[in-house]
Order: sequence, then C-alpha cells, then structure tokens
Amino acid sequence: MTELLLKNVKVVTHDHDEPVDADIAVSDGRIVRVEPGLSGAGEVVDGGGKLAFPGVVDAHQHWGIYNPLPDDTESESRASAQGGVTTALTYMRTGQYYLNKGGSYADFFPEVLGQAEGRAYVDYGFHLAPMSSGHIGELPDLVERFGVPSFKIFMFYGGHGLHGRSDDQRAFLMLPEGERYDYAHFEFVMRGVQAARERFPDLAGEISLSLHCETAEIMTAYTKLVEEAGDLSGLAAYSASRPPHSEGLAVFIASYLAHETGLANVNLLHLSSRKALDAAVRMAATFPHIDFRREVTIGHLLADVETASGIGAKVNPPIRPREDVEALWEYVLDGTVDWVVSDHACCRDELKFGDPREDVFVAKAGFGGAEYLLPGLITEGRRRGLPYGRIAALTSWNPAKRYGLRTKGTIAPGFDADICLVDPGQTWTVRAQESESTQEYTPFEGFELTAKVTDTFVRGNHVLDAGKIVGRPVGRYVSRPA
Repeated sequence: MTELLLKNVKVVTHDHDEPVDADIAVSDGRIVRVEPGLSGAGEVVDGGGKLAFPGVVDAHQHWGIYNPLPDDTESESRASAQGGVTTALTYMRTGQYYLNKGGSYADFFPEVLGQAEGRAYVDYGFHLAPMSSGHIGELPDLVERFGVPSFKIFMFYGGHGLHGRSDDQRAFLMLPEGERYDYAHFEFVMRGVQAARERFPDLAGEISLSLHCETAEIMTAYTKLVEEAGDLSGLAAYSASRPPHSEGLAVFIASYLAHETGLANVNLLHLSSRKALDAAVRMAATFPHIDFRREVTIGHLLADVETASGIGAKVNPPIRPREDVEALWEYVLDGTVDWVVSDHACCRDELKFGDPREDVFVAKAGFGGAEYLLPGLITEGRRRGLPYGRIAALTSWNPAKRYGLRTKGTIAPGFDADICLVDPGQTWTVRAQESESTQEYTPFEGFELTAKVTDTFVRGNHVLDAGKIVGRPVGRYVSRPA
C-alpha cells in the first residue's frame, strides 16, 4: 500500500530542464511511482502546484566544529531541513575543534557516530581527514567497516591556522611526535586513497579525495602586507590577505600531486575566485585522466565583500569582491561547476567575534547557511537563466553520485523519498532570528530571496511542514555506498 502520496506538484529532476506535472507515491521510505493521476494512499499531501525538488545533498557541512557535536547535529540539521537539505555530509577530523582529540580513527570515529546518533532531522554522513601517517593506514578500514569513502586535505593547515597565522600547527593538529602536515603528507594521503580505490575496485568510482586549496606561505605574507598597509578593513582586508592566486597555486600543486600519485578522483572544494576556477579548468585540460570535480558555495555566489552583512561573513576561502562572484556564475552557467554547497559551520556570536569586535583578523572563520542553499540558488540562478534541472543536478544528483549515495539524488522509483517542496513565487527577506540554527546572525541578513522551501520529506517523513519543523529526529547515518 502507498503510505504517502504527494499530489499536484511539478517534479524537478536533473535530466529535464523544466518541471513535469506529476504525483509522487511513497512506500516504505522509497519512491514507487511518479506520474499524473495517482490515488489511494494512507496520507495525501496536496502540493498546491509547488515545485518538487529532489532533497538537497549538501555535500559540505561542519557539525561540531564550534559547538558540541550532539547539539549541532540536532539544531543544524533542523536548519538544514529549512533549506530543503535531506542529506548532509559533514567534514570531521582529529585535532583541536570538533572533539578536540587526536589518536586513531578506529577510536575516534565510533565516538563521532555515537554522539550524533538519534539527534538528526536529516540523513547524514561524514568525510574524514587523514591528519597523521597512522590515519593513512586506516583508510581501507574506514571504507569497508565504516562506510566512509571520501577524504579531505586542508592544504593551508601546514603553516597557517584555522583563523589566521599560527606558530604552533603541530599542537593545533595534535600530530604525533616527529610528524608534519605538509606537501609530503599530502602526497602520501593521495597514495593511500588511490591504494584504497585499487583494493576496492567495485567502489573505486565513489572513493575520492577533496582538497581545500589555499597556500599557507602566500597567505601569511599577504596578511602581513595588508595589516602593515592599513588601507583595507573588514571582508575586503581578509580577501586581500588570502589572495585568489593563493587558491590557484594550491590547485596546481594538488593537481600535479594527483597526477604523480595516480589518484583519479579529486574534488576541489569551495573555489571562490576566477583565478581558482581558471586554475581548475587548466588542470583538467592538462591531466585529462584525472576526474576533477569543482565545488562552489552558496555564500560565494550570493554575497560579496560589500553586500555581506558584516564580518560575520568571514570564511575560508574568503568572500570575494563582486567581480569574482560574477566569475563564479559564469562557471556555474557554462557547466564547469559540479555542485553547490553551504559549507555550513555554525559559529555563535560569542565565539565568532573577537576583541575588538570589528577586527576581521581576530574573528573566527565560518558561518551557517544551509537554510538558504536551495532558495538562494533558485533566486539568483533563475534570474541568470539557470534551468531548474541544472539546479537539481548541482544540489542533489551530482554530489549524490560522486559520494556514493546511490539511493539519493533524484525523484524516481527506487530512490529514497527525499523531497522538498518549493514555492518559486514567494518573496521573503532573510532574518537570522527565523532560522533553526543556534547562530544568532547571518551574512545574508536582509537579502531578498524569491523562492521558499515550504516542506521537506526525509525518506517520506514530513520533517518540515508549512515552513515549520515537525516531529522527532528521523535522520540516519548513511554508510556509503548506499
């Protein structure tokens, strides 16, 4: 028997530019039929002609980085559901922040899973960062035992802190005695990930390495130049202190190391500038045997150094000037960008801002924004001619396929009933106080959006109803591939 029937909706999928009128039948958490004129169900929800998007696969979040993981899992998953997110993939590592522990992932990761269990309103998974040589040896176990096929390198961590300059990275990263987090380590991580791909050939297409591409030495030098010059402040100063060519150079280095190590699946994260995307395109042409995927964030697509609401928009890599925002949109529209994410990292007011409050260099990096991912992309994308189907690909299908979420990413029989209803004609103003996140501010404060997520279903469970979170946490850890 059909347990849930969504009637009177316009179904959006990655393989059609425009929506199709249809009903959606759900049984046992899966979609069973998508066609007009369906009837007979335990529960019928009238979509009122709204768009039915596949639930957003937000492939870049950070739960537990600034707040206890159990707290973030609950509050930030609620905020995610407000933005149509039904699956959140969150980055996790050993070292300061997160659980503030070092050691092996065999000990660390079960604790992560235990702290998150039973608290999420959306499904979730984790990417893990091999910080030490011991972690590289654990990669096959992480793939086979824990269902984690995606890993990360933070290229600037070797000589630069999370929020700015740092003189004691080893303590920050909680590395074993005698180890360094540097280009040699990055090479060995790549070799380890490629070895895991070769060990599990049936999973090789879904085992990948992601990189945060910035160059520590350039950022340290430019931070000093910007501070000494004293003619810039706020977000403009922070952008200048981490210049776009720092991103571009890191992309070149990462790409050559991938070529050297034979690593075929590489994801270039949150590219924020024309120079970064240009470098990514050049490297794809230079190394056609590497399957590069390119990511941008909704923050970098919506806000610039002038329009963002204050230094709460400090993030790594930085929010950029308007010319870089326009460049990112060029690459979105021409198909160069593979997916769009939130990079959601809830950082509450008392932790975010330092003393003096207006000093961007003492503020913490990162902010939330999953609530605005799909509405923001629809608002700006449609204005620029981006088809609905491309939006579905950028927010759901593409990241689902890359990261081993085999039953997610589209609205079709056999797939999880992860669906969000969007009113494409509802204009509203972003207000932080209306978010379920515990973050009290947003860089998007006062932005006017022209699409609103009204309902979100996670495996058929109605978690956002008429704009309000309802029911209990139903989210599950997704062991990938799944």
